Amino acid sequence: MQIGNTIIEDTFAEAFGMRYARLVVTAHDDYWLAAGLREFTGYSASVISCDAETGVERMLGQDETPDGRVGASVLVFGFSADALAKAIPNRTGQCLMTCATTAVYDGLPEAEERIPLGKHIRFFGDGYQKSKQVAGRRYWRIPVMDGEFLVEDKLGVRKGVAGGNIILQADSLEAALAAARRGTAAVDATPGAIAPFPGGVARSGSKVGSRYKALRASTADAYCPTLRGRVESKLHEDCVAALEIVIDGVDEAAVGIAMTAAIQAAAGEGVLFIGAGNYGGKLGKYHFRLHDLLAGPVKKLAASS
Repeated sequence: MQIGNTIIEDTFAEAFGMRYARLVVTAHDDYWLAAGLREFTGYSASVISCDAETGVERMLGQDETPDGRVGASVLVFGFSADALAKAIPNRTGQCLMTCATTAVYDGLPEAEERIPLGKHIRFFGDGYQKSKQVAGRRYWRIPVMDGEFLVEDKLGVRKGVAGGNIILQADSLEAALAAARRGTAAVDATPGAIAPFPGGVARSGSKVGSRYKALRASTADAYCPTLRGRVESKLHEDCVAALEIVIDGVDEAAVGIAMTAAIQAAAGEGVLFIGAGNYGGKLGKYHFRLHDLLAGPVKKLAASS
């Protein structure tokens, strides 16, 4: 299968079930919103070492937020609700409460599974915090130096899918970078999906295990151009650079749609191959076959979401 001159490999991406939460973050204006989002979504590329995988799902207009200010929907993925219950309050307290003018609301108010947020952070108020209940939802008003930090008491948590991916092989670094930007822009435009790595891209793709026993993962040597001749390479003979776009989504449909959009957008001049990373189907529950996605079943997935 090809898109133009780009060959789409007959392979699949292997993804995993995870839990996710959605935060609605608002601020006085775009500057302070961007500042808070940069901090909150920092150091969250992979749960191999990070406490969570995060990303901005989409920006929100003033007519879409609870307080009528500019905002953003942020997705946070973790292996369990307990993991999210640790990571999200820590990130919210350190990165959003500290950012001037921000407020944080629950983006999944109908979810049955709940984790604490403001319930923990409120103690920063040193006894001066106040509780407020509106339409059955509890909020905390924590006094801070520019007024009050408003934060929802609890967050909803649902089952999601993480680890969908595509791997680009290009005949130059410039072509690989341009393709990666096109691909990640397509993911950004997909509702319910994020690409959590820097700029949406991982240049340090990984494999399971290592010759060093303490490491759970190590470099994907089969995709490293400098290791040709030393390992069994999966690179096209003309490949100069390979990059991976990793995708997390609120469900299987969201990941499949985002992967399809990324493939279609990334294919183009200088892009030799588009493939995907997997572990032989032994580790992840969700398998996304690239040819199947491009043939159209993604529309069926979308209908089931």
